[in-house]
This record gives sequence, C-alpha cells and structure tokens, in this order.
Amino acid sequence: MRQKRAKTYRRLMGLYSLSFAFRQPYQALVDSEFCKAADTQKIVLLKQLETVLQGTVKIMITQCCIHELYLQRDQQSAVDLAKTFERRKCNHREAISGDDCLASVVGDSNKHRYVIATQSTPLRSKLRIIPAVPIVHINRSVMILEPPSDVTLRAKALKEQQALDSTTPDEKALLASSRSAPDQPKKRGPKGPNPLSVKKKKHAPDLQGTKERHAITPGKRKRSDGGEEGGPPPFNQRPDSESTTASRKRKRRKKAF
Repeated sequence: MRQKRAKTYRRLMGLYSLSFAFRQPYQALVDSEFCKAADTQKIVLLKQLETVLQGTVKIMITQCCIHELYLQRDQQSAVDLAKTFERRKCNHREAISGDDCLASVVGDSNKHRYVIATQSTPLRSKLRIIPAVPIVHINRSVMILEPPSDVTLRAKALKEQQALDSTTPDEKALLASSRSAPDQPKKRGPKGPNPLSVKKKKHAPDLQGTKERHAITPGKRKRSDGGEEGGPPPFNQRPDSESTTASRKRKRRKKAF
C-alpha cells in the first residue's frame, strides 16, 4: 500500500474511533461474495484487512452467508475459507440472503461497531444511509476502504455540537475569552554569541604572588657587588688572590680543630 493511501485510511479510522467509539480489534463482517472474490484473487484476508483498517482485525461471518456459499457449486475453497472465520449469530431460523442478513445485523445505528466487507452494490447503497458504517470492497485485487458518507459526516458534526452544548457557562466563558484574546507575539531579545565559538578568557597574572615568590627570604643579606655573602663572585669580576688565600686558611684552621 502506498504511503498516501495508508495515511488517508489511518485518518478515516481515527474519525470512526474518536467520533463513534470504534475500538481494536475491529470486527469485520464479510459476506459470501467477498469470500469468493478473496479466494479468486488469492488475497490473504486477515493481513489485507489489517493493512487497510490500520489495526488488528477480527473477521466474522453469519450463518446465512455460509449457507449461501453452500448453495453455490464449485465454491468449496471459498467455503473452507469462510469456516476459518468466527461465527456471528444472526438469530435467523431460516436462512435468508446475505444482503438482508447483514443489513439486519447492522440495524439502524450499527451499535456493535461492525466494519462491513462486501461486494454487493445494493448492500453498500443501503449501508451508506446508516451513520458510522465503514465499508470495504475489493476492486481488481485491491482492497479499498470507502470514504465516510454524508450521513456519517452529519452525525459526526452533530455529536461535536452536542459536546459543545453540554459545557458549563464557566467553560463557555473561558473558551470565548481564549478565542477573543489575540495571540501576543513573544518578545525576542538580542541573541548572544555562540558559546562554542567564543574564546575562553585569559586570567590576569597574579602579580602579588610573583612578588612574594621573588622576595628575598629573611636571614640573607645583599652585598654591595650584587652577590650573596659567602656566594660566588659576580660573573664578570675575577676573585682577588688575597681573599681566596684567606678563605682557604680559614678553612684549614677549622679542619685542624
């Protein structure tokens, strides 16, 4: 099934579900002609009906429709197919035609929420007068769900109007105020920059910390020539020979003790 047709069928079944309380699994009533057409076209009824109705399906058939198949010759395969479906009691003591049987089961309002699958043109014309009756038929090996009739659309509009009339005065006033109040556009401020494209801020150097690190530790004194006491002489200054010898003597004296 094409996507556009599937979307249309989903919308149609949504209409029946919301407005007329159709629920899954959908109950599909088939007649004898529909069984014959499915057998001739080699159609898997359950799979095709679930595709068309966009949900799970329970196929049903009346005793009168099966009896109608028995009366026809060379329809054993169609009879075997019909026997696999669930029986729906029609309460007819004597078998009548399939069209009359399905029309009597549906009634005036389709209170049991049946989906009618039939090939009979007169029966489809009758069912279009009854509100909330989905109709399915086969056209050249393609299963088709008919659009809702005018009676069904009027019944849907009437139910919506009744739902509006059943609202309280407070709810009506709230609805009227919401309709009358114009929709104010949202104020939009200036957009900020994209946080992913903004460079991170560089932190200012801690000058106070560097000053403290470079501060002179207590207990050490500076010499006038730029070096620490007891430390090596400046880079460009050569050590004095006398001072070196004196320091060596002092060292030797300390070792002697």
